[in-house]
Amino acid sequence: MLANHFQNGIETARFVWSRIPNSEESRLLDDAVGIIKKNDGGGVESLDYEVIENFAYREEQAQRGKLYVSYLLVVKWFFALLIGICTGLAAVFINIAVENFAGWKFSVTFDIIQKSYIAGFVVYVLFNLVLVYSSVYIITQFAPAAAGSGIPEIKGYLNGVDIRGILLFRTLIGKIFGSIGSVGGGLALGKEGPLVHTGACIASLLGQGGSTNYHINSRWFQVFKSDRDRRDLVTCGCAAGVAAAFRAPVGGVLFALEEVTSWWRSQLMWRVFFTSAVVAVVVRAAMGWCKSGKCGHFGSGGFIIWDISDGQEDYSFAELFPMAIIGVIGGLLGALFNQLTLYITTWRRNHLHKKGNRVKIIEACLVSILTSAVSFGLPLLRQCSPCPDSDPASGIECPRPPGMYGNYVNFFCSKDNEYNDLATIFFNTQDDAIRNLFSAKTINEYSSQSLLTFLVMFYALAVITFGTAVPAGQFVPGIMIGSTYGRLVGMFVVKYYRKLNIEEGTYALLGAASFLGGSMRMTVSLCVIMVEISNNLKFLPLIMLVLLISKAVGDAFNEGIYEEQAQLRGIPLLESRPKYEMRNMTAKEACGSGRVVSFPRVVKVSDVVSILRSNKHNGYPVIDHTRSGEPLVIGLVLRSHLLVILQSKVDLQHSPLPSDPRGGSRSIRHDSGEFAKPVSSKGICIEDIHLSSDDLEMYIDLIPFLNPSPYIVPEDMSLTKVYNLFRQLGLRHLFVVPRPSRVLGLITRKDLLIEDKENVNTLELQSTRVRLPHQNKRLTTRNTDVERPLLSGLLQNQMPD
Repeated sequence: MLANHFQNGIETARFVWSRIPNSEESRLLDDAVGIIKKNDGGGVESLDYEVIENFAYREEQAQRGKLYVSYLLVVKWFFALLIGICTGLAAVFINIAVENFAGWKFSVTFDIIQKSYIAGFVVYVLFNLVLVYSSVYIITQFAPAAAGSGIPEIKGYLNGVDIRGILLFRTLIGKIFGSIGSVGGGLALGKEGPLVHTGACIASLLGQGGSTNYHINSRWFQVFKSDRDRRDLVTCGCAAGVAAAFRAPVGGVLFALEEVTSWWRSQLMWRVFFTSAVVAVVVRAAMGWCKSGKCGHFGSGGFIIWDISDGQEDYSFAELFPMAIIGVIGGLLGALFNQLTLYITTWRRNHLHKKGNRVKIIEACLVSILTSAVSFGLPLLRQCSPCPDSDPASGIECPRPPGMYGNYVNFFCSKDNEYNDLATIFFNTQDDAIRNLFSAKTINEYSSQSLLTFLVMFYALAVITFGTAVPAGQFVPGIMIGSTYGRLVGMFVVKYYRKLNIEEGTYALLGAASFLGGSMRMTVSLCVIMVEISNNLKFLPLIMLVLLISKAVGDAFNEGIYEEQAQLRGIPLLESRPKYEMRNMTAKEACGSGRVVSFPRVVKVSDVVSILRSNKHNGYPVIDHTRSGEPLVIGLVLRSHLLVILQSKVDLQHSPLPSDPRGGSRSIRHDSGEFAKPVSSKGICIEDIHLSSDDLEMYIDLIPFLNPSPYIVPEDMSLTKVYNLFRQLGLRHLFVVPRPSRVLGLITRKDLLIEDKENVNTLELQSTRVRLPHQNKRLTTRNTDVERPLLSGLLQNQMPD
């Protein structure tokens, strides 16, 4: 019978191995979901955050009244409410699942080790291995874009870069269930970064009305079809993710403002704040419901909030020096962490992961086994310590009863009144381990040898785990690392200063803030998050101090971890400041010497197809000629609009002569929503459009579809000013033209102050008049048509579709 069971086990293993996709299948799957290839930029394109004011858009805006504008405003607030509720529920589901898996794991393991530590170790390793295997299998087989934290990709999206696959429904499912497996499996990572990605996916899916691929959609939600509106929704989702992860609504708003978004408006601030507040209410209600025991092992440790309001009351001026040392250590270790993860991730992507999904699965499983062996084995080598005198007021019991985890864990101890300090932080959930490190009134709970051992081993595990094919956040590992060396410094301060009011947990909190600041390079949002999760406003000046020092030290070596990873993934982020070399360059130099591909106003269909197939540009200038034959730029037409026109065929005409839609010869047959590209997908391709020979001989008048007012800069403008204009306006294309020969008007601040008349529904704009020196007449911007100069170049994001 034993031989039969052994044979069945071998057959089962072979079946599971055969189900793992091979390297060829991995490459095809990666191509399908748009994984970025750094060498050619495939899978990346820009987003159209600029409003395309073509004839269809203007006609649609003219038909809308104030009632419709109010309706859109109400819908935006309603979507903010839905994003907050859905993200809060997703966070509750993830936390309940992780806490229950961790609770079952530790309960079973503690029960077994009462009889045999070897059997308990085997069960512990297998439990973690199953959870990690489920996570990596979901990622490699179902949702490759859900690997990692997702914050660099979301930051790129809000910067104007569309990375295919990051906001799909399958990515959302992979992120949720993959996070449960990876975090519940005990890996050195967190669920906070994936929660930001989860909130962004929820916001994007709500904005597009659901998922058409899985037939989960509704036309009632398909209101916002432009990239600009979707960008605002994704921003709300990012803030909601942080608010749900840390129960820090204000920190979530500031995180979205400081770290991920590139464009911010006061109206968006209100909606983001409202979304974060809704998340806080949902999470609070869920925790209140779970207090009755309806959520299994889920308890106070389910959501991150380490209340140290009963800790150190005050601090002296002499303590500022060791606190500054913590900031320096955080900057050095954070910069080293960024560099090590960059090197290992680069090697992993260039050599290891190219071998296919089987290697990714094996790698994650080996990391799981190594992590389980370290977290279980190292406490066995540590000698137990006697329990301190019990303090009934502290509410902390020493040792914990068998089968319980928390402070003062009795693990492999010969006496009942002893505890294992290394098992208290190693053989525990990360949330509870951090709570133990932050805890007050537990002086001398940990020895310096145990803290140093944990710091070295967990730091190495975090570096190795980062980059595996599982959803992984860096907030909680960073807090674990920082709080460990912070508590070490606190121990020396307690020893040498010999003051009774000094708490080691205070220095653990400052260490956590310093490492996150040295690695992620955030200041304002991180400061507020740390204050909210510690529930102690007295530490605000100290947290500000260590964050400023750690960020300054880290900036001296490299960039933040999200910027490093975005660069590694080939995401072309436009940072807030232009490069110094741009000061000595002009717009014409940035354009290069290449010929600009353009269309005439009336173009033959065959010419359009030929140009679209011969290049991958996303925007094309449209050129017309004056009566004297001089070429003039009349606007910009997008590739996506041309593809819609070719696919519908309703705007094709037999005549090569231009038509005038304003004169009534023919009306526009499209609304602006038809030109919207589906979110996070490639949209229509030229290869998908089938045209007959008769269709190719017809013509298209591009006037109704082009943007007649694109942004234009003179050729000698400095590249620094061009960069700031391009980034701050969220542009995708920018025309470069020769310097205009004459001035038609001058706009000042007062020209932009619009007065709303009471009796009519029109807007009056005062115009500024410019007197020409050689003419005795005035030209006004209101009554004079603008003569557009000849196009000299085109600045755009040079990324293929």
